[in-house]
Amino acid sequence: MSTVRPTPRFRLYVGVDSAAGTFTAAWMAPGPNATPGRAATFDQAPQGFARVQARRRASGQQPADILVVMEATGSYWIALATTLAQAGFVVSVVNPAQAHHVAKALLRRATTDAIDARTLTPLAALLQPAPWTPPPAVYADLQPRLAQRDTLIGLCQQVRNQLPALTHLPVVIAAVRARMEALIATLDAQIEAVEGEIAEAIHLDEGWAATATLLLSSTGIGLVTAAWLLVSTLNFTVCATAEEATADAGLAPHPRESGTSVRGRAVISGGNKRLRTALSMATLSAGQHNPPIRDVYRRLRTAGKPKKVARCAAARKLPHLAWAVVRTGQAFDPLHAHRHRGSRGGFPLVGRSPTRHPASPAPPLAQRTHDYHKLALDNQYRI
Repeated sequence: MSTVRPTPRFRLYVGVDSAAGTFTAAWMAPGPNATPGRAATFDQAPQGFARVQARRRASGQQPADILVVMEATGSYWIALATTLAQAGFVVSVVNPAQAHHVAKALLRRATTDAIDARTLTPLAALLQPAPWTPPPAVYADLQPRLAQRDTLIGLCQQVRNQLPALTHLPVVIAAVRARMEALIATLDAQIEAVEGEIAEAIHLDEGWAATATLLLSSTGIGLVTAAWLLVSTLNFTVCATAEEATADAGLAPHPRESGTSVRGRAVISGGNKRLRTALSMATLSAGQHNPPIRDVYRRLRTAGKPKKVARCAAARKLPHLAWAVVRTGQAFDPLHAHRHRGSRGGFPLVGRSPTRHPASPAPPLAQRTHDYHKLALDNQYRI
């Protein structure tokens, strides 16, 4: 059995394993019997980035002829990937699961930075992953704020959970209780400030702001959910279909069957955890007030499906709804699905009836209120 290898497009392959303070790189030239060379370690700093580019000059290859492959490990890879991409290198960022399974296929059980870098070089030569390009500036303004908001909400909920425990102590110390209440108030104020900054950051890019306005026309999709959709899909540019967007959120079921012995149920796993959480929380409102999503949820519950299954199915419809709204450039029409029952699954969910007046423009993001907001706060969640 022969292995079909892609036609070499590059004259040098580089595998990079990133860590907090350093990164390790290994080089390999194309060829049927080529093996990675000795790995070298550099500092995660501009000086280290310059040393890597100096190695390129020593090899005599042009940046466009070099493919650099690295894993999307936390945020350690972003600065190096951006620097190399701006210098003209072809940079590919792969899912860590790909490198993990390549190592298993090569029967490599040991793991070090050097070994991991050497594992990425044959992956680069064999798969030649698609090039990565740095995201726009609005991404850098939005993503850290969204991540910080999640952190602040987690801290605030942790303190809220500790506060009732004070009442069960033999003696309730007023100073301790006051500090906890003051901390909750401080965290609430910071969360509110971050949410205001998120609304302002979206307006830094006209394209992202226009897409956010379309998303906010859908009942159940709020400011934070819209921001996570924009950040995760780079304004719906990295997913070719609605199904890809759903799979990226980790809401697409995967069958588990093999022969006659394994007959498991379809499972949902992987994907962008934060986006999946935002969509799942948005479903709390959409399942009650958004007609297409509500119909899906009620139909499954009537059929006897558990609440969790019905909720996941409803959450899976939200990326499809968002995709249809953005691709058509029309605001969400809650009655469209009922007028087009013949379409697949009741979608697309956009469009205007000739007998219906056009929807009025959506108010500014910072002033927009949503049906689900009170529901979310009552459940001690923020969407």
